Amino acid sequence: MVNVVWLALLVSGIVVAGLNGEIEVVTKAAMDSAQAGVNIAIEIIGLMALWLGLMRIAQEAGMINLLAKIVRPITRFLFPTVPQDHPAMGAIIMNISANILGLGNAATPFGLKAMQELQKLNENPDEASEAMCTFLALNTSCITLIPATIIGIRVAAGSSNPTEIVGPTIFATTTGTIVAITADKILQKRYRKRSRR
Repeated sequence: MVNVVWLALLVSGIVVAGLNGEIEVVTKAAMDSAQAGVNIAIEIIGLMALWLGLMRIAQEAGMINLLAKIVRPITRFLFPTVPQDHPAMGAIIMNISANILGLGNAATPFGLKAMQELQKLNENPDEASEAMCTFLALNTSCITLIPATIIGIRVAAGSSNPTEIVGPTIFATTTGTIVAITADKILQKRYRKRSRR
């Protein structure tokens, strides 16, 4: 569906530019956007290397384990069907920790590993388990305390105050997480009631 939306936007832009006799604007915009994308990607490599390095140092220093201990009571509530010593729980905690620090790229491998491990616990492999749905909701909407990637993009784009988004990011992601977890728990209860009938 998203591909259809992007295709519709692209085609409509080309048609409107053609009708206005300014088709060269489309070519110039495409080239400028491609150049800007490459510049931002190259500039953000350094920032990502810095944050991933700090994440590795934090992991070696035991800070990730400390964060994991802080998060563990929450994971027990959110994932009651997953044993606390199962590899899925470790991957979930690492994913949440990386997301909290705004390192979406670092969180992705942990998220994939968590889903693989949760699938091993899934009694019905053709259908997502409650734990998988909860994890997806949490991963998608996770609270972010330090939006490192966004700050890096803002620095690369020449923002005069790239960190001004920290407060709004914390508010928005906290609200999103609360809504996602609440919706997940409500839908779980409805699904259980419907499956009992």
